[in-house]
Amino acid sequence: MEHPLSPPTVHGPGKRTYILDTNVLLHDPGALFVFDEHDLVLPITVIEELDKFKRELNERGRAARTVSRQLDAFREQGNLRTGVALPGRGTLRVECGEVGDHGELFAGALDNADNTILRIAMRVWNSVQPGTQVVFVSRDTNMRIKAEVLGLHAEDFEHAHVELDEAYTGVVERDVDAELIGEIYNRGWVAEPEGSHVSPNQFVILKNASNPSQTAMARYDQRQRRLTLVGRHKEGVWGIFARNREQLFALDLLLDDSVALVTLDGMAGTGKTLLAIACGLQRVADEKRYRRLVVARPVFPLGKDIGFLPGSLEEKLNPWMKPIFDSLELLCGGEDTAGTGHERGSGNAKGTKPHAPNYQALLDQKIVEIEPLTYIRGRSLPNQFLVIDEAQNLTPHEVKTVITRAGEGTKVILTGDRYQIDNPYVDATSNGLSYVVERFRTSPMAGHVTLRKGERSALAEAAAALL
Repeated sequence: MEHPLSPPTVHGPGKRTYILDTNVLLHDPGALFVFDEHDLVLPITVIEELDKFKRELNERGRAARTVSRQLDAFREQGNLRTGVALPGRGTLRVECGEVGDHGELFAGALDNADNTILRIAMRVWNSVQPGTQVVFVSRDTNMRIKAEVLGLHAEDFEHAHVELDEAYTGVVERDVDAELIGEIYNRGWVAEPEGSHVSPNQFVILKNASNPSQTAMARYDQRQRRLTLVGRHKEGVWGIFARNREQLFALDLLLDDSVALVTLDGMAGTGKTLLAIACGLQRVADEKRYRRLVVARPVFPLGKDIGFLPGSLEEKLNPWMKPIFDSLELLCGGEDTAGTGHERGSGNAKGTKPHAPNYQALLDQKIVEIEPLTYIRGRSLPNQFLVIDEAQNLTPHEVKTVITRAGEGTKVILTGDRYQIDNPYVDATSNGLSYVVERFRTSPMAGHVTLRKGERSALAEAAAALL
């Protein structure tokens, strides 16, 4: 018989027993249904923690309520203590442990919820049939460390993870013959090259194999199976001009109504939000393609929260929405924007909008609507230009909730930096933005660009890269 603290024996790819921590269910309320034929065990303490969280009026509370309803439905199918069948041919059971079942594992340790969960996990491990691999699943780094110290094999919940080394950037380079580059400039498109292996709406930088300085920029049109030359957008968009090729690619997607979902990823200062709002203003205020520009962002403070704020709803929201107002002020204020990397026209330059109204007029006329993401739930948004800023702070389930708000004719834009996360329940590989980019990679109605070059200032770009 193995010592209770000896490392578990890994028995290959056979049937396993997974013990889930509370944070897994709060991160993904559908986690009970993604373990295929394997067995799941929930320590009773997990249910107690769900009961505590279910009263919260936020996404975590909603997740706790969802899981509680799922467990209640399973309870009606059988005995949760002995196990009920899961759709994937596995089983689910709740392990209670025993009063006083401490052993010597936590001598002198604080008897908190985490330690109780680990004690029950150890009890499960010691009671399973020989040859069964037991895995403790938690999104909490310290819980995984403690589990491994105790001898349990621990893993992170990786159902929605993305390998960042292979993260999709939306741009690829291909070496081609000079004749093909000449053809795309003359005709505006070329047939899909043999063996190109590109995704829908992916941008392709065509390089002359014998003269690398000769290039062309194209986007793959899957419907017509051809590469289409990317326009230069020399006239600008509400006084905003692309300063690098990634910004040009972003404009190409943002101004194409056939691309219903656009994701823009990049470090601070690359112009993601400004480009999205500028294109939204052109499509809504100038061209009347959409009824309204809606800009929303999750409310996460940088550093310690400043607590409750007095005043009206607008006054309370102003500190959280200030980055959006800054972009609108830049676009509508008409002042000199030297040093921002973009220029606001005075009305004399071709394509600029003379005498642009102050952004408050846009808000008053309901052309632009700015609100926290909390108020998106339950709404239906048809024929709108919807920009979700700071999308990297959303969980995969939250971002699904947002995108499913889109009604007929609505275009959704997600912007964010997957390395600048304030939400403690997601990371660079499991956040909603990364999740959407990978899941929609093969969809012809979606497009993505990773912006790499900062245009806010030389200092801002250096800080983003070095710090």
